[in-house]
Amino acid sequence: MSGTWQLAVAGLRARRGRSLLTAFGIFATSLTLGVALTVAAGLATGFDRAANRADLPTVAVRFADASRATIDARVRALPGLQARAYRTEFTRARLFGPGRRFLDRGVLEIVDDHARRGYAIVAGRDVRAAGDEVVIERGLADAWHLHVGQRLGFGRLGPQRIVGIALAPDNVAYPLTSTARVYLSREALQRRFGGDVLPVNVALLWATPGARQDVLLAQARVSAFGVRDLSFVTREGVRVILSQAAGIVTALIAAFALVAAALAGVLLGAGAQSEVLRRLPAIGVQRAVGMTPGAVARLYAAEALLVAAPSAFAGLLAGGVLAHGPTGRLLGLLNELAPGVGAQALLLGATWIVVVALVTAGVVVPAARAARRPPAQLLRGGAGLGSGASGLRGAHTGLGLLGARLVAARRARFAAIVGVLGAAAAVVLLLIGLAGLLQRLRSDPATLGKRYQLSVRAPADTAPSIAAIPGVVGAAPRYSVDAANSFDLGSPVRLVAYPGDHTRFEAPPLASGRRAAGDGEAEIGQGLADAQGLSVGSTLAAQLPGGAEVRFHVTGIVRALEDQGRVAYVRSGPLLRAQPDLSGLIAVRVAEGANRTRISDAITAISGIPVRTVGGATGGSSRALVSVLAGVLRLLAITVALVCLYALTQTLTLTARERRRAIATLRASGASAPALRRLLFGAAAAVCVPAALVGLAIEALVLSPGVSRLTAGYADLSPAPSAGQVVLAWAGLALGAAAVAGWTARLLLREPVVAGLREESA
Repeated sequence: MSGTWQLAVAGLRARRGRSLLTAFGIFATSLTLGVALTVAAGLATGFDRAANRADLPTVAVRFADASRATIDARVRALPGLQARAYRTEFTRARLFGPGRRFLDRGVLEIVDDHARRGYAIVAGRDVRAAGDEVVIERGLADAWHLHVGQRLGFGRLGPQRIVGIALAPDNVAYPLTSTARVYLSREALQRRFGGDVLPVNVALLWATPGARQDVLLAQARVSAFGVRDLSFVTREGVRVILSQAAGIVTALIAAFALVAAALAGVLLGAGAQSEVLRRLPAIGVQRAVGMTPGAVARLYAAEALLVAAPSAFAGLLAGGVLAHGPTGRLLGLLNELAPGVGAQALLLGATWIVVVALVTAGVVVPAARAARRPPAQLLRGGAGLGSGASGLRGAHTGLGLLGARLVAARRARFAAIVGVLGAAAAVVLLLIGLAGLLQRLRSDPATLGKRYQLSVRAPADTAPSIAAIPGVVGAAPRYSVDAANSFDLGSPVRLVAYPGDHTRFEAPPLASGRRAAGDGEAEIGQGLADAQGLSVGSTLAAQLPGGAEVRFHVTGIVRALEDQGRVAYVRSGPLLRAQPDLSGLIAVRVAEGANRTRISDAITAISGIPVRTVGGATGGSSRALVSVLAGVLRLLAITVALVCLYALTQTLTLTARERRRAIATLRASGASAPALRRLLFGAAAAVCVPAALVGLAIEALVLSPGVSRLTAGYADLSPAPSAGQVVLAWAGLALGAAAVAGWTARLLLREPVVAGLREESA
């Protein structure tokens, strides 16, 4: 075996240039795999990891201020309850940070010292009863560049020393949400200010493992009779809330990462097999001097291992390191946790084994198959094309066409290369389409099926006056209620209600059935239908926060993006009868071309309340999320661009190596450096033009419909690029082809003409 390794090392040294090119290809594809797997794994497991570390409660109950003793007497009698904890929550607290930073939407969470918390400390320690201490959420710490040991102002509380930074996965982080949470000790506050015991308005409940959550919720609702402003959020409900913060965009990022990973695997196999095809004459020589087919296979396995093992390791490591930061920032905005170093190393280590095995098998299998062929046939496998006069006739006047003939002569390999490069082009087109989709999700409310452009939180009786403003097409009260499925209280549903036909203001595409036409009818989102097993003709039973139940006959299923499709569109009459104190906002539909600023001023004059512009899937506070998502897209784009560059380089260098005699004959007859570049650019164009068309077809027929199916339960979203974006992608492909052609021409000019005319046999 030692002799085999020595021969492998000697062979790689003799073909240093080709070995480096193969190593670069494995590095590029492994880099893509490292980035793709890091992003996909982080997005898929971030919530569960954070929820487990933070000990997220089974149910969080919010209510109006009440006596702790009164609430505890009801809570401790609940069946299947393992533990409980209480908080006092103050909203709209004023926070003062360094550098004149100010926020008037702080949330003070007053916690007990000897109780389960429901958040995880990621830096420093938790608050204690002694001293002026505070723990702040990680989002606020990152946004304001705060660290343990600094001080944060709290209005009349004065400066408090930051002793810890926390992660609470029951909501997204600041600034993705406009509020920032801080945690203080109840005992410390009462010792400082004295007086009566603070009331509580939040109860955290942990169910006993194996206990039925729906029974706990049902009994909690019964026990809470008489408690005002009651609302329940389950752990599953938190998962839904967080998923709607990132929206379908994170799912698309994960899908793109998986597509890129699949492309990398295809390129690894294609690159390994092309290396064997390139060296068929060398295998013939080895067989002619007495090597057995098994010895040839072992030699090629050793060479593949020597190249693939370090290249794949470097690529996966670089991909994991590059993607770890952007993925961590994305998960941080969602109050989720990235995989630890050990988990990520385990994932990338397993991938390294797969990559090395794939490359080795891709070389050994065709090498062993080729070694069983007659040596004479193998020696003819690398013969050049048209080194004679007929092959070069008109060469100086049609060098581009000659280059195309050279690269297309090997039809099977030409088709494989076009297919691989076309797949890479399809992924690039998907990336461009995703970027456009991200822009539409961020800024276009029509993406969500919304037809109104402005909203104002004003009384319902102001709607007729607002509708009479010139330029306003319509105005109507819009009510939105977070309810629970009466048959599964842990399953949330958002009820969106209008007094009449909601399609004037919101019309998500209808997937099946018909529109709701009466008080007892509802259109439900596909996500709600899937989660609760509902269909056209079913009954939707929802329990409102106040405890009343409403029921609707499902007449249609719509593709709604809002709340991940767990939404129902109903008439407002039944909701107002069940909960008369329900308040909403006025949805305002503006005529196309109307002056929105003038209309907003007129609405404010009527209502006395500022008007809000309706945004897309990510509002104004979500710019940080959009920025991070764009960074992830750019990183994935770079890795795919490297893969495309490798595919082009591999094609031209392999063609140049196989057609050495033809190219050397051209040089001997006076072909200059520009002439060689035209020759190689013609070869590159022969690959790129059909690859561009194949890429467009794959994107249009496979990738874009696949992504659309991913979002089919939520909205009619398509990442298909525009015509201008397609032209831009093709222009980039042409520039890459020109750059690779120039680089390959430089390599050819370094080789003596005589060496090419002799044509190496090994």
